[in-house]
Amino acid sequence: MKTLRKLLCTVSVSLPLLISGEVFAETTLRIGLIPSEDSQSMIESSQQVLDQLQAKLGMPVKPFVATDYNGVIEALRSKKLDVAYLGPFSYVLASQVADVEAFAVAVTKKTGKSAYRSLIVARPDSGIQSLADLKGHTFAFVDPSSASGHLFPKAGIEQAGYQPDELFSRVIFSGSHDASILAVANRKVDAAAVADRILATATAQGQVKPDELRIVWSSSDIPESPMVWRKDLDPALKQKLAAALAEVKDIPWGDQGMLDGFQPTRDSAYDVVRDTAKVLDLDLSKMK
Repeated sequence: MKTLRKLLCTVSVSLPLLISGEVFAETTLRIGLIPSEDSQSMIESSQQVLDQLQAKLGMPVKPFVATDYNGVIEALRSKKLDVAYLGPFSYVLASQVADVEAFAVAVTKKTGKSAYRSLIVARPDSGIQSLADLKGHTFAFVDPSSASGHLFPKAGIEQAGYQPDELFSRVIFSGSHDASILAVANRKVDAAAVADRILATATAQGQVKPDELRIVWSSSDIPESPMVWRKDLDPALKQKLAAALAEVKDIPWGDQGMLDGFQPTRDSAYDVVRDTAKVLDLDLSKMK
């Protein structure tokens, strides 16, 4: 009897601690954001969405911006994040190593669609008007894991019959689309690959003038950057999160403009990204 009472006492003390640990893990939604801008700007430009999401979920939402795309992927893999906003290619990479799945994409009032394009831009006075004219010039990609800032433009260059290693005199990875845009405008590089919507935002905000950059090349449509969640996230929370995002409208979302909600998506929507990786002979299973 004494042994039983001791056991029950131990359970009565331990159980609340276990429960409180489980509850604590679910009382804050940790959301990762890819660094399309500097960390503080990315958080500020996403704050209204995060605030609405917090109000609709009834729980705190804590943002996190890594220094690069892989930092967000690693945070998902180690379960330091619950949800993340990833680029198309960084999502495909994350799906290989972090056990996550895409569940929603933003639809904006401006475009009415959930796709965007990669552009290669140069200064008008550079003499660069085509991919062939890039020969011998300096070039900026964004990040090795960026779809519009690396994967798609690199594939486009190769499909046009050129090898980036031979085409450019020097290649850098700037770390963000904004940095690439400014690198061209400020003559740090001769040309760069950027997302069309981020260039439009930079122009609208006065970071560059409309006549400062020329579009040299454009990709076909790229599936929009998805919201992803860890597959092991609580099903009830997943349901609430998807419903909450669908109702987030009429506020700005980063570089995408005014939102018209988030619509459902699925992993297969990103097969075009996987196919593009094959064009470049990339083994996704070996990439991190």
